[in-house]
Amino acid sequence: MLAPDRPFALAKGDRASGTKITGFRTMMSGRRRFLGAFAGTAASVLLPRGAHAAVMPGTPAWSPWGVLPPESVSIDPAAGDVAPALLPRALAALDRHAAHVADRSVVGLVDFSVPSRLPRLHIVDVAAGRVVSSHLVAHGKGSDPANSGWAERFSNRMGSEASSSGSFVIGETYYGKHGRSRRVIGLEPENDLAEPRGIVIHAADYVDPGFVAQYGRIGRSQGCFAVGKGEIGTVLDLLGQGRLLFAAR
Repeated sequence: MLAPDRPFALAKGDRASGTKITGFRTMMSGRRRFLGAFAGTAASVLLPRGAHAAVMPGTPAWSPWGVLPPESVSIDPAAGDVAPALLPRALAALDRHAAHVADRSVVGLVDFSVPSRLPRLHIVDVAAGRVVSSHLVAHGKGSDPANSGWAERFSNRMGSEASSSGSFVIGETYYGKHGRSRRVIGLEPENDLAEPRGIVIHAADYVDPGFVAQYGRIGRSQGCFAVGKGEIGTVLDLLGQGRLLFAAR
């Protein structure tokens, strides 16, 4: 599924300037380059596209729990680069909800600060220290009343048709009107009604590059994390039951 891309090096002057960073092609993602290492105190620091974090002195082997703080992030807008600015918060959430997250090996990160025309669902392999794949994902109608392609607000209210932010644990798989789907369970006050609201991960035909080409954005859901029909299998396989999904902007 992943094909190796050409290697990148850290920017001159970075603390770990000798570290080699290897890029990978991810599904439905533009070329993204992240320079420097991301940090966490009790959480892993993960570089997208297969980049490897610099290890703290004294650490015997690379561990997702001991890495250097961030040095720099390089974004190339012309290439569709998207920096995972929410990553430290997602990793902190992984620690905060450890009692509810049975499988810490993979997390999903939805960056709602990014417009819907760009891939903003990033699936992160914690153990390997890399983003496995990135995908288009819809936000709710109530989060974007003007249908601008930007999530402007969040809600946990029944009937709001808005996206909720915060930490979710992935629930069971079921088959409904959208085919194979997964339930999500909110772990925080701002999303604890996700399950009774019917917020799930499902496929939708309005989440598609062709839709973006025609309208400059993807369509809106009723608050669910809707992804493309051609990618739902990959997303659900990677975001298995008991894993964390973190959404914010």
